[in-house]
Amino acid sequence: MEFPQPRRKRRMRVRSRRCYAVRALIFLASGRRGSYILCRGGRSEPAMVQTVPIAQPGKPAVPSRTWLAAVILGRSVVFSAAYCALTFLPAGTWRFWQAWVFGAFYVLPIVALLLWLVVIDPQTAQRRLQSGEPTSTQRKVLRYSAPFFLLAVLAPGFDYRFGWTRRFLAPVPASVCLAADLIAFGSVLFIAWSIFVNRFAARTVRVEEGQRTITSGTYRLVRPPMYFGLILSQVAMPVGMASLVTLPLFLLLIVFYVVRLLDEEKVLARDLPGYTEYCRRTRWRLVPFVW
Repeated sequence: MEFPQPRRKRRMRVRSRRCYAVRALIFLASGRRGSYILCRGGRSEPAMVQTVPIAQPGKPAVPSRTWLAAVILGRSVVFSAAYCALTFLPAGTWRFWQAWVFGAFYVLPIVALLLWLVVIDPQTAQRRLQSGEPTSTQRKVLRYSAPFFLLAVLAPGFDYRFGWTRRFLAPVPASVCLAADLIAFGSVLFIAWSIFVNRFAARTVRVEEGQRTITSGTYRLVRPPMYFGLILSQVAMPVGMASLVTLPLFLLLIVFYVVRLLDEEKVLARDLPGYTEYCRRTRWRLVPFVW
């Protein structure tokens, strides 16, 4: 004769079975080797699942290439959809050929660059996906610059619909648009060169363990070179879209880059060894031979 088990033991067994089931699901879904699952739960709390990657000695844990490629492709789809919505909806037509060509020369190379980083250096690719600024100044810059950036991206489409540049200035020749597209493509190559020279180049302002000051490559021209590449692309964007009247909106974004740059240099001078000496040798901060 079997006696019914106490309710407390039945709950613990059910919770244990659920924990093993969750382990199996996460293992199959993640497809990552070198990680293990910790399950813990209390009497009054539901079981919690934590994934703890097993890192190699002296190296931080890095997600698998498959996971990084999936994240990059997912973000690329969202970014491309946003680019089309913010460009072609204001234009009111899909015949805005300047926007198609600029996307081919700028958007697609950026996606290709990130995917190539996944192949050759997953850790650097992971740094390019980081978000969350550690300083309040950087967070304020992102918050206040977002409306201006959105307005600048929307403006060329409205210019194409209402013909502001053609009416108040002059039609932009196709050769000028293509030249600006080539400059945008060159800015992507410049950024790629900077990343290959400095594998610690991340989206956020922070200093990691083992990071050193880079003085070669693009870092000999300007400090830091990533901002110069971004400014090149943003100046080329309205010209490539034949929208000269919206160029001042894109130039206004340089102010936010300057504020972000000055705050970043404070962090690097404080936490990165050798950065102060590097600033003395490399004179130009944002644009070579200008400032």
